[in-house]
Amino acid sequence: MLKQASILLCLGLGIAASNPTVHHLPSLREQAKIQDGWREERLANIPAILRKHGVDAWIVSQREYGEETVFWSMKQAEQFSARRRTLSIFFAEDGFEGCESHTGIDNTPKLWQDLHNVLRFCDPRSIALNIDSEIAFAGGLHAGEYKKLLEEVPAPWDECFVSKPLVAVEYIATMPKSRLHWYRKLMETAWAVIDEGFSERVIVPGRTTTEDVEWWFREKLQSLNYTTWFHPDVTILPGWLTAEDKLQRSDAGKENIIQHGDLLHVDFGLTALGLNTDTQHLAYVLPPGASESDIPASLLSGLKKGNKLQDIVRSHMIPGLSGNRILRNALESMREANISGKIYSHPIGDWGHSAGTLIGMTNLQDGVPVLGDLPLLKDTYYSVELYVEHWVEERNETIVFPLEEDVYWDSEKESWEWVWGRQEKFHLVRSKERKEDL
Repeated sequence: MLKQASILLCLGLGIAASNPTVHHLPSLREQAKIQDGWREERLANIPAILRKHGVDAWIVSQREYGEETVFWSMKQAEQFSARRRTLSIFFAEDGFEGCESHTGIDNTPKLWQDLHNVLRFCDPRSIALNIDSEIAFAGGLHAGEYKKLLEEVPAPWDECFVSKPLVAVEYIATMPKSRLHWYRKLMETAWAVIDEGFSERVIVPGRTTTEDVEWWFREKLQSLNYTTWFHPDVTILPGWLTAEDKLQRSDAGKENIIQHGDLLHVDFGLTALGLNTDTQHLAYVLPPGASESDIPASLLSGLKKGNKLQDIVRSHMIPGLSGNRILRNALESMREANISGKIYSHPIGDWGHSAGTLIGMTNLQDGVPVLGDLPLLKDTYYSVELYVEHWVEERNETIVFPLEEDVYWDSEKESWEWVWGRQEKFHLVRSKERKEDL
């Protein structure tokens, strides 16, 4: 327990971020150069990934508009789809000298003849295909394309096909270190946009609705040449989740008008440079004449409790353990700390809900089938997503405090670190009369 306490203490230091700034994206040409640099680093990892998972080769095949899921993590920045039939074969390191990766783009029998020649020369004894029935990132080979491979690949290699889902999962999940520089900029931009959206610059209590703020977020991203991977979700708590864990909005629906004294929640993610962020923050709408010191004490302690659970989750994210084991360990520590809540953390990066193990889901707190059994990988990004329940005496009710921040694996510290920071203070929507406080 002393060791655990020390870990939590270290995790809790120096992690509050302030004064976030919007980072403007470079030209499209420069963005493509950056992304293609990352692509080369990632492709170079494939031979080691194949050897790690015990397969000699990996075939990724698709047609235009019928792309494999993994294609989007392999393509060049200038590519917007596969062309004709695009077939790539990769080989494991050690034992396949002279067998370089090969990609053919064709719609004639020549493509298959080229593949035959490669197979005869390299003679792999096992060939991974993305045909897993449970993991989307490892099951992207279309049925028709699989049938075509069975028809065109000759013996003995037609009997060498295997399903090795961790090959595609690890390829997609593993983030080059050079990506972190821009990922931090994207995360800081997300914070800056939330900070503006959850302020009196956007919200006029008694007039502005939650839907107004959602669309403001969308318009703001577009004005910055960013986009998003889901529509922002702004709610007035406790309408987002009740203590009984009902995933629903309040009965007023989209016509929720924001009032003084409201506790606001946003679920917000932005997309740029082939990367995605995922953030959930809270804001308090100050009554007229009130200042930050007037925030109800129970709301402050609810946020602090959420921070405590964040520390617990990170301390249990030990690479090599399954997501389900991490979930069980973290929930046990949560209960020992007398906290009620739920944990539902997920990988992020190329996709908002990316490849890798899941650490709980809102409806699966006893473990997630299949995806929760995968091991937690190093050199990945994760969204630490959760909520705590807290009794708010000033309102005479239990309110949930949902929080979400992204982390990355720091290989030097051997720990998960916040990409930009984590929320430890409420965003404040001040009254127009208190401009001197801004």
